[in-house]
Amino acid sequence: MKLGTFLMPLTMPGQSLGETMDELTRKARFLDEIGFDEFWLGEHFAATSEPIPSPLAFMSSLLPQTKRLTFGTGVISLPNRHPAVIAGEVAQFDHLAKGRFRFGIGTGSLPPDWELFKLEDEDTRKRMMLESIDIIQSIWRSGPPYRFDGEFWKFGIETSVDADLRMGFLPGPRNPQGPPIHVSIATPMSGTSILAGERGWGPLSSSLLLAGGVAQHWAGYSKGLAKAGRTINGDNWRVVRVVLVAPTDAEAERRLHHADGAVNFYFRYIHQVLKNAGKLAAMKTRPDMADSEVDVVGAMNARVISGSAASVRDQLIDFRDKAGPFEHLLVSGMPWNGVNEEWDRESMTLLARDVMPAVRAHYAAHTKSAAQ
Repeated sequence: MKLGTFLMPLTMPGQSLGETMDELTRKARFLDEIGFDEFWLGEHFAATSEPIPSPLAFMSSLLPQTKRLTFGTGVISLPNRHPAVIAGEVAQFDHLAKGRFRFGIGTGSLPPDWELFKLEDEDTRKRMMLESIDIIQSIWRSGPPYRFDGEFWKFGIETSVDADLRMGFLPGPRNPQGPPIHVSIATPMSGTSILAGERGWGPLSSSLLLAGGVAQHWAGYSKGLAKAGRTINGDNWRVVRVVLVAPTDAEAERRLHHADGAVNFYFRYIHQVLKNAGKLAAMKTRPDMADSEVDVVGAMNARVISGSAASVRDQLIDFRDKAGPFEHLLVSGMPWNGVNEEWDRESMTLLARDVMPAVRAHYAAHTKSAAQ
């Protein structure tokens, strides 16, 4: 099982974009040093609380500062921009990364971005995402002349092609298939999980889902894999969770509910965002719960994996046994204000050094026993 981080990235009030990028750079270097495998970074245009409008541009600066980390876009919101622009930027980063890149796509999740780009209708965003990725992949696999006549984008390069001058050619990635594609999935009964299996995309399951909701992703993903004749396994499946590891269970509990704690802030922030958007269902612990019953503490207790290294090991194993055989755990990235940097560094170190080796050993022993 691989280990990575998924960053919105959430920042504290008053933090500048420059300070945020400095913090993210320190995180990337640190995680690279302690053995993390992946670093996923979100894209948002209209929120200084989640302030990275171009994860590819920023992650370009991290490539020469790290050795082992693979970088992922978590995610590029395809409806927001012209597919030819995205195709070119992704192709360029793919060459820079030399195999250390995964292309995460989605419809976008931020209401101010929807308003900014006039994309408030959810069904429209879904259709735009699928049309965009089809165009992007077609660009990569072909050459001029280009002609695209979709529902949302109609463009081409036909009259200005000059092969001798290499004019009219759109840039391509390292190979015509492009980098591995991943898609974000935030709701339990999502048809996107089936689509991911059919197309060979890797699912990115949201940190807000309970184990039962994640299990529904596995059911859909398995169905899609089978339909496409692909091997049914969780090798390409990533699940995002909030994880807090401390020296003792009591200390983890204190940090989890601390008034200035990053995890507390993370859930209070998400609660308000979802409340404003009328989407508090994502934080409910049972389907019949009224919006007025949803509280931060209850939502946090139902979703966070926290405790000592031994406790977190047991909780992770229990969660995976219930959710499905995902092979990549992505830990939600937290702000590093005040004491939170020290706590998060300790949590990530304990996770990489003590928890994950024990989890891997458990499943290795289980696999060996099952084979005998």
